[in-house]
Amino acid sequence: MSLPHAILTALLEKPSSGLELTRRFDKSIAYFWSATHQQIYRELGRLEAEGHIRTLPAEQPARGQKKSYEVLPAGRAELARWTAAAQDPKPQRDVLLLRLRAAAVVGTAGLEADLRRHLELHQRQLAEYEEIQRRDFPPGKDAPEDRLRHLVLRAGLDLETFWTQWLTHALEELGELPGTP
Repeated sequence: MSLPHAILTALLEKPSSGLELTRRFDKSIAYFWSATHQQIYRELGRLEAEGHIRTLPAEQPARGQKKSYEVLPAGRAELARWTAAAQDPKPQRDVLLLRLRAAAVVGTAGLEADLRRHLELHQRQLAEYEEIQRRDFPPGKDAPEDRLRHLVLRAGLDLETFWTQWLTHALEELGELPGTP
């Protein structure tokens, strides 16, 4: 149920059309909450029907003109309610970890190559997050909203650092197992 809240957050940051919203979503929110363009457009319709957002009046009536949306007080109140509510952490579910466990009973064929592929993907993501940090959060940028946004990015940096370190260790362990090349 968090997609509507992600959309409300993005629209409170800047009223946008559906297309602008999906582009902004892809560049920022999608790093930690992904959604397809269809899901976003469907949710915009629901949020409007529930009275949480409204379509901004067009400057000039035109056929096929993109709609821009803004958050209404009810939407802001819903986002504030959701933000303040308690939520338990979700249990970790990762296919790679399950595959490693299965390899303990069926063998490790093909596993090393995929671990290396995962390591490369996490290294690339870590480099991208580091670039975002350099670009968007220079020293001294410490307004409260910037500090909270940086905290979200920091979670991504820490997770990618964890995965690169863990995968490096997993590859070392795999290399030390008898019968592996």
